[in-house]
Amino acid sequence: MSLRAFKVINESEIIVGYKTYVELLGNMIEGKEVLSTGMTKEIERCQAAIDKALTGKSVAIISSGDPGIYGMAGITLELLEKQHLSDKIDVEVVPGISSANAAAASLGAALMHDFAIISLSDLLTPWELIEKRLAAAAQADFVTVLYNPVSKKRTEQIIKAREIFLKYRSPETPVGIVRNAKRAGEEIVKTDLEHFLEHPIDMFTVVLMGNSQTYHTGEFMITPRGYRV
Repeated sequence: MSLRAFKVINESEIIVGYKTYVELLGNMIEGKEVLSTGMTKEIERCQAAIDKALTGKSVAIISSGDPGIYGMAGITLELLEKQHLSDKIDVEVVPGISSANAAAASLGAALMHDFAIISLSDLLTPWELIEKRLAAAAQADFVTVLYNPVSKKRTEQIIKAREIFLKYRSPETPVGIVRNAKRAGEEIVKTDLEHFLEHPIDMFTVVLMGNSQTYHTGEFMITPRGYRV
């Protein structure tokens, strides 16, 4: 997390978040009121946080990574706007470190050129649209970061994503797999487009697919920006 996020969480009276992410805070939540719910309860969590803030309490709604990247910032701001509360509560969206940035840093310099981030979760986005975005990113030669690649119920999407990329990319295209990026138990795999499905992938994993210029060194995954080195 960012230093600002660390400070805000410590100073908040109430912590609101998905139970798995609350657990990651460890002893930072000691002595605080904690409101946590399971998956698919995002709107309820954000509404509960707003209700608490209206009583004058300082509330931190937490996300994993950055709250503005597949996080809770959007839902919270939408609820405040629709309820005409934007001018009644002081709101700060505190930047964090997204798993794309964290994973890229663990791999080396994989995002040194243009890139796209695509979630493979079709819970809120139709799969047909996700497929179009995957094809567009592959054709445009973007380095592509895959969020939510595999869950217990979703196992075919990552296979289809690979098939789409193989239409436009070489099988030798470098791929980086990072689980628990910059957290305890981090696991890093450097492989390629042809073989990356041979490695364990789950919801704590980020998959980075290189572009046509990306390469692996002995230690790092690098996407050149174009400088004459």
